Amino acid sequence: MAVVTGANKGIGFEVVKMLSKLGLTVVLTARNAKNGSIASDSLRRDGFQNVHFFWLDVSDPSSISAFVSWFRLSFGVLDILVNNAAVSFNAVGENSIKEPETIIKTNYYGAKLLTDALLPLFRRSVSVGRILNISSRLGALNKLRNPSLRQTLESEELTYEQIDATVTQFLEDVSKGTYEENGWPENWSDYAVSKMALNAYSRVLARRYNGKKLSVNCYCPGFTRTSMTGGQGTHTAEEAAATIATLVLLPPEKLTSGKFFMCVEPNRIISRL
Repeated sequence: MAVVTGANKGIGFEVVKMLSKLGLTVVLTARNAKNGSIASDSLRRDGFQNVHFFWLDVSDPSSISAFVSWFRLSFGVLDILVNNAAVSFNAVGENSIKEPETIIKTNYYGAKLLTDALLPLFRRSVSVGRILNISSRLGALNKLRNPSLRQTLESEELTYEQIDATVTQFLEDVSKGTYEENGWPENWSDYAVSKMALNAYSRVLARRYNGKKLSVNCYCPGFTRTSMTGGQGTHTAEEAAATIATLVLLPPEKLTSGKFFMCVEPNRIISRL
């Protein structure tokens, strides 16, 4: 049983299709109800009767609550969560900050709030639950030029509260116009910080559930041809989805947790702590 967010197109859609093809029951979610329904119907017409759709806007806590209530009543247990939903307002080659609150609320808080709400439903008694957060190398800590902030996020004692405080500090620096001089990432700053926070959250969550049959990892699909990249990229959404399916379906003895997987070229990935 799997849930994939932001799945009416692009990587998310291909992940739903791939997991369904492999025999899993999959819930496809999208913040646009019409587009999500169309995507789900298209898969069902192609024979994927194990695909279900539910509207979900991860930036809206009430939407998350409604989704989790429906999922609990409809399915009860969860094995795989792929947090794919994300937004960016920069085109490739553009580097301005637009709607940073929306980006942080969707890319970081959305994934965090949904994951926290679904944690009690993971079926860890008979198998290892799997959470894969779709991230970006832009969120790597080496992009952070402020040594104090980097030291905080690198700490083995990092807490959720410190991650939230870091994100809040970024938004405050943006509002003051001081984010560049204060050492935040230079490229796609708001998107980079949202993914940096998501990576940090994943590490803390992995540490919290160490030894408790729950695997939490991040994956950067690389420069993929999707609407977010304006159709530019080195590989297709189908290729990225194939890697994602491989990662979330690894046998228990090969599963890791707290790792950041990165696609360096099609069909080749590396992992980092």
